[in-house]
Amino acid sequence: MEELKMLPHGSFGVLWLLLLLNVSGSAFDFHLFKDVEVQEGAVRLSGQDTPWKGRVEVYHDGKWGTVCDDGWDMAAAQVVCRQLHFPRAKSVVIGENYGEAPGPIWLDDVKCDGTEKSLFACDINKWGMTDCTHKEDVGVICESWNKSATVHDFTHSLDHSIGLADELGAVFDSGVGCDFLVVVQSPTGNDGVLETTESSICAHKFILSQFPFFNTSEGMEVNISLTCQPHFPAFLRYLYTRKIHVTTSSAQCLHWMASKFGVKQLMADVGRMFTQILSEDASFRTQVSLLQYATETGDPFLEENCLQYLAWNFQKLTQSPAWLSLSNQNLGKLLSRSDMVVPDEYFLLRSVESWVQEKGNQSTWEAQIELLNGIRFPMIPAEKLYQLEVNSSLHDAHKSLYREKMFKALRFNVVLFSTSGEHPELSQDGDYQPRIYTAEPWSAVINSTRKPQPQERRPAKSHRIVHHGSYGNYGNYRRGYQSYDPYPTSTPRQRSLSKTFSTPFHKSLLFKADTMTWEARLFSTETECSGEGHICDSVPAAMLSRQSLHTRNNIVFRNRLVLVCQGRFVCHVQEFKNNMAYVAANGSQVLAYPCPDEKHLYRFVVRPEFV
Repeated sequence: MEELKMLPHGSFGVLWLLLLLNVSGSAFDFHLFKDVEVQEGAVRLSGQDTPWKGRVEVYHDGKWGTVCDDGWDMAAAQVVCRQLHFPRAKSVVIGENYGEAPGPIWLDDVKCDGTEKSLFACDINKWGMTDCTHKEDVGVICESWNKSATVHDFTHSLDHSIGLADELGAVFDSGVGCDFLVVVQSPTGNDGVLETTESSICAHKFILSQFPFFNTSEGMEVNISLTCQPHFPAFLRYLYTRKIHVTTSSAQCLHWMASKFGVKQLMADVGRMFTQILSEDASFRTQVSLLQYATETGDPFLEENCLQYLAWNFQKLTQSPAWLSLSNQNLGKLLSRSDMVVPDEYFLLRSVESWVQEKGNQSTWEAQIELLNGIRFPMIPAEKLYQLEVNSSLHDAHKSLYREKMFKALRFNVVLFSTSGEHPELSQDGDYQPRIYTAEPWSAVINSTRKPQPQERRPAKSHRIVHHGSYGNYGNYRRGYQSYDPYPTSTPRQRSLSKTFSTPFHKSLLFKADTMTWEARLFSTETECSGEGHICDSVPAAMLSRQSLHTRNNIVFRNRLVLVCQGRFVCHVQEFKNNMAYVAANGSQVLAYPCPDEKHLYRFVVRPEFV
């Protein structure tokens, strides 16, 4: 028999305990399938009178939802048309009115190479994570099999595969006709003596051969930890049925086995489950351990989820017991991101310097250089830039690097933005790109739990009404005054929460005295929105609008809305589109990380960029 060694990484045991300790509720149960007729990942085209064109809809978690047009291209359209058994895609449709959408916006920024058999197999970051509205639902037009077909003349595709998974599961359970023996060995140790327990499962070579690890001429031996051994039969059964129940106690084992045996879809979906527990551990030990585990197992979805959470909550991470357990490699990955939520770039530099000092000899000179190169020195506030030689703890050890970076930053603060053609690096070099800076004056906070005072009903006004000529029985010429109440209802009008603040046009020192005013508003109800003369696609809705008409060439504002859950952790970051951001409204969006009672602090962040 061919032997396949599968020993967990060193971090597995520690992470296992952290997961059990920090997950709220040990009865957590997650289903990767629904017992309904429509299958998970199914697609359809709707909103038109022909079956080969319409709005793209995908079935997930028991509900049909739509796909945002951000990043959608012909490659993704080809996948949809192929999944619906049409020859190919003819075009992508954007901005079409297909009528009322059926439910949430499930997908955004889908990336396909065009060869996938289903949309489910494309690169999907997270279900329900989007900043779109249903106005941005994408559609496609497929080429029909019969170009002369009408609504009454087209090919019907019959799918009787419902129940096939259960039938294949019964084949696995019975073992009838099995021809591939899998021997599971689990090491145990008593008094320093290495022993193993062994069990066997007889499977079917034809089914397992779809996966390269099992594609051998004979059976095989696999080494599974004693903790994961009870879950191995369920894992093998999944290879038959594509169905599995995942619980808190099985999630890590199933993810680990999926990564080792190359079952990518199971690995990705179980990895997404961990998103639900990232916010549970205030010590950050779970998040840092999960990030290290994701790196070791090569799960890009889990790694991105962990990196995103740590980037959004970086300030609290630096104050946590897990700060120093963050590896040099993963700290470098965080420094490469523009979605880090930090007070300013100077805070980031001081945090890295502190981390290096605390690490001592564990941090090599080369590693320190790599981390310092991740700091965007031009983004450091000018008044703090001048103090680096005195205040920086690493300046003397890396004097030449600091001088080079400081010169680059000083040049940025005195460069003439009006001559952008002479300085293309300002829009191309990542050091000139801002992160999400929350320190004054670049952000303002609105607390959604604080209700605004109702606007008092205005007193009735006297308006002069003049009638010219005769209107038959309605009266003769008449001049006079009539009482008119513009707010006839007795209910006080509710107002949105708002805040006004000012920022410079840019972070460059040249613009320090050149300021502009912003108004931040939070609409909790449709009445608040419409009552103040705005149109909200859904609520709650946040608006960040510039009050000054004065503009600058080559400067754009890519502002962000940061949601802080219960004042404890950042649970969502969203870009403003046309001054508006719609938050988890009407099932159209899903927060990146769950917030139990939806008590949010809304932080409005201004982000000027040079283009």
